[in-house]
Amino acid sequence: MFELPSGAEIQNIIATLKSGALHFLPEIYLSALFLVLILLDLIFRPKKHYLLSVTALVGLAGSFYFIFRQHAMTGNEIFFGMYAIDEFSVFFKYFFVASGMLTVMISMPSLELNTRASGLGEYYSLIIGMVIGMVMMASATDLLMIFLSMELVSLAAYVLTGYMKREQRSTEAALKYMIYGAVSSGLMIYGFSIIYGLTGSTNISVISQVLIDRGYDPLLLMIASLMVLVGIGYKIGAVPFHFWSPDVYEGAPIPVTAFLSVASKAAGFALLIRYFYVAVPHIGDPGAFTPGMDWVTMLMILSVASMIYGNVVALWQKNIKRLLAYSSIAHAGYLLLGIIVMDELGTQATLFYLVSYLLMNFGAFLVAVIIANKTGSENIDDYRGLGRRMPLAGAAMTVFLISLVGLPPTVGFIGKLMIFSALLAKGSVFIWLALIGILTSVISLYYYMLIPLNMYLRESKQPLPDTISSGLLPGIVTAGLMILTLYFGIFFTPLSDFARYAITVFGNQLY
Repeated sequence: MFELPSGAEIQNIIATLKSGALHFLPEIYLSALFLVLILLDLIFRPKKHYLLSVTALVGLAGSFYFIFRQHAMTGNEIFFGMYAIDEFSVFFKYFFVASGMLTVMISMPSLELNTRASGLGEYYSLIIGMVIGMVMMASATDLLMIFLSMELVSLAAYVLTGYMKREQRSTEAALKYMIYGAVSSGLMIYGFSIIYGLTGSTNISVISQVLIDRGYDPLLLMIASLMVLVGIGYKIGAVPFHFWSPDVYEGAPIPVTAFLSVASKAAGFALLIRYFYVAVPHIGDPGAFTPGMDWVTMLMILSVASMIYGNVVALWQKNIKRLLAYSSIAHAGYLLLGIIVMDELGTQATLFYLVSYLLMNFGAFLVAVIIANKTGSENIDDYRGLGRRMPLAGAAMTVFLISLVGLPPTVGFIGKLMIFSALLAKGSVFIWLALIGILTSVISLYYYMLIPLNMYLRESKQPLPDTISSGLLPGIVTAGLMILTLYFGIFFTPLSDFARYAITVFGNQLY
């Protein structure tokens, strides 16, 4: 028979929630910002474009203060162990807020967004909503919290993808994204339900301990784990869960594509690292949890398939967004390499590479926005002759693409060097993984360098002005990202140290 909680138990619950709220200030602040943007859109509708973008940008910048305050509270679990405040989550919170700010800055000069007859409406609110979901994904330590935060990100992403609702490719992309997302979410929650049935808990730390202490059905746990992997694989865009990526990236507005390719992917990796390092702590010991199931081999297959497929298919792409979509699939493979190593250097390399990917990929998409504004085209063939007419955009795009290939002296080179060094340090089969990574990077050199080739060595078939201005704000942001891409390619120690600091929370899970 169901019994109501006593007065003392209720008071204890209230005290726990109050205590947790003090550690939850960044999320509360971002939620307030979300509501403020909706109210501003309703009240100042005629002047909302400028007001909403500036409010979103300043508001996101203000959240750094609350994250910094939360940084001093690391080592706590709040809301009955459902939410962790640790070094790992703080690292990703800085990352997601920075991604949101860059998305807003790319959106502000975007003509495809700002010339819409119906205006932007809830566009910036949805970006903040995605940031909130991603921030919660980084801290979630409970299956319910993981699922709710993922759905918050996904629902906002579906709407943003189809924001250009009068364009067929945008609505088609949103529909495909929603269908794939619904299937992967359904499989994931079913996997969670099986795990709960096996352990009687939704906390990932407790799940790990119960599986070790009480035993389990190997086949049932293997099925559940595969279902969870489907949900996470969909979020990071790795093969064979990548089918949504090219159409969604092409159909969504360019700023949204940049946001999905960087921040959404990073949120998936944050979840992957925490879940498999905590709930499945013996990932590097084949069969320790699931006899007959080698998790390292499985992730190796996903990584190699993503690197090969993404880079090879990108060779035939003519649309800049589809090219960067397949590039994103390949980069998911490179990021998985660091996780497979399952030691401090490999995990540190993955986090460092995510930061480098933030700089170079957002930079490439910003230049794509600038060129689309001036030419009205996303076709790579229409980039011909723009290097001389748009010197800053041409130089910056070249730097970003060189970094995506992984060549010095860029931050992308350091990221890949750290990942390949971690693989080589392990020896044995990991050397072959490093070799495949290097060879696929060589393949990427062809399609990345095709863009500077068009910009500098081929003339446009259409008459163009001698000089094409990039605009003040886009020019400043482009120059800033280019400088950071080069700066951290030389002085990379601060980023590397921060990445190492972020993984200290996993302690003995890394070996």
